[in-house]
Amino acid sequence: MENTKHIKTALISVFDKTGLDAIVKKLDALNVSIYSTGGTQTFIEGLGVEVIPVEELTSYPSILGGRVKTLHPKVFGGILGRRELDSDVAQLDEYEIPGIDLVIVDLYPFEDTVASGGTHQEIIEKIDIGGISLIRAAAKNYKDVAIVSDKSQYASLLNLLNEQSGATSISQRKDLATAAFNTSSHYDTEIFKWFSGDDLKAFKASVKTNKTLRYGENPHQKGSFYGDLNEIFDQIHGKELSYNNLLDVDAAVNLMHEFKDDAPTFAILKHNNACGMATRSSLAEAYKDALAGDPVSAFGGILIANKEIDMTTAEQINSLFCEIVIAPGFSADSIELLKSKKNRVLLIQKAWPAQKMMFRSILNGVLAQEQDHITDTADNFETKTNASPSEQEVEDLVFANKLVKHTKSNTIVLAKNGQLLASGTGQTSRVDALRQAIHKAKSFDFDLKGAVMASDAFFPFPDCVEIAEKEGIKAVVQPGGSVKDQLSIDYCNEHGVAMVFTGHRHFKH
Repeated sequence: MENTKHIKTALISVFDKTGLDAIVKKLDALNVSIYSTGGTQTFIEGLGVEVIPVEELTSYPSILGGRVKTLHPKVFGGILGRRELDSDVAQLDEYEIPGIDLVIVDLYPFEDTVASGGTHQEIIEKIDIGGISLIRAAAKNYKDVAIVSDKSQYASLLNLLNEQSGATSISQRKDLATAAFNTSSHYDTEIFKWFSGDDLKAFKASVKTNKTLRYGENPHQKGSFYGDLNEIFDQIHGKELSYNNLLDVDAAVNLMHEFKDDAPTFAILKHNNACGMATRSSLAEAYKDALAGDPVSAFGGILIANKEIDMTTAEQINSLFCEIVIAPGFSADSIELLKSKKNRVLLIQKAWPAQKMMFRSILNGVLAQEQDHITDTADNFETKTNASPSEQEVEDLVFANKLVKHTKSNTIVLAKNGQLLASGTGQTSRVDALRQAIHKAKSFDFDLKGAVMASDAFFPFPDCVEIAEKEGIKAVVQPGGSVKDQLSIDYCNEHGVAMVFTGHRHFKH
């Protein structure tokens, strides 16, 4: 192997001892001298393996309640000493500093302590000083030192020790160093974010895990996903998710979050927008009416439900070519049926994403904003017209407004009896969005009389309410806020249309 180094001396100091015993025993079998301190030293001694206390090397005890244990020149000199420099080697000999070839160290569980609601002082005490310093020092000197900074690396380290008899190559040590700096930079980022709270003065985002995708949005673009999808889904069938699949899945999950506690609801999405959606007394009926909203666009779409998919629903789904089906569960017989298409992805959703912020790279920087967590309900509808919406119209206005929040702007959503009739998506004018929605609804033979209309932003002129009213729409929801709101209100009053304001714009670009 290129630039091989044999491990003769190791320093081990870890908070989590899980899986460490096999490593220690193998190092002992290879006659590696082991230095350690505190609880790790006690653990190693309990295995019947000889260990040298770090205090014996430094002639200093652990002090300040354990805050200072390994921060000493005799420790860091042994890690940072450059074996190819005669002057470094001479100084190591002069001060009787043993060269350290392997460092196994982890960090105090800062993130876990924050997540579990630890007190301020408990969190402060979980800010690692010695461990982070050891990691950085060993990674910096990867030409001579191997650094293991996470217990997830124990299995690969044990394989390396077994297969290479304690030798490491320069490329292996560099890979370990890269992983170590990933660990240390992530740790510091999480500390910075905790100290900053909601007042972030710099853009710091860190996700330790990544998955290389087949390609990005198009085949000539490289793509990766940073995160752990297993926290949210169990994939029980199908091919690997692509970049575009992930965008659609994200849109589907965010949309269905609005309906997670509602009666059985089914949505079909294409290019991040819902092309069909319905709420019904059974999931099979919800799917049938969601598909009716646009059976053409549904081909190759993303399907999502808020209830477990049963066999009756699965039989309907199976006749449609679709990329992905997402649900909180699948009955055993429905799984077997839906698996009949080998590439169809089946995802069991275990959790809802909990990210507070969203980011987008632009120009030479990054835009950051809070997630749009406002869901408008009937309680915050403010009737602005002489006519008030009926009970059914209120239900439909809530339904439509949830949809409009998750549709590309400019958008208009038309709904009736808990069903998406059509939407105008991503148009440069609100009138165009409305005309697109009307044309689409009519093309699938929907009767717009008694339907409702939702808009993601205010109407600057009364043209939209006029067009809608002439098609038979008698209830409208919009955020309001135009200096010319009264023009739309006046038209509605003259033609018996009910209109409510929410006070919340829901642009989505």
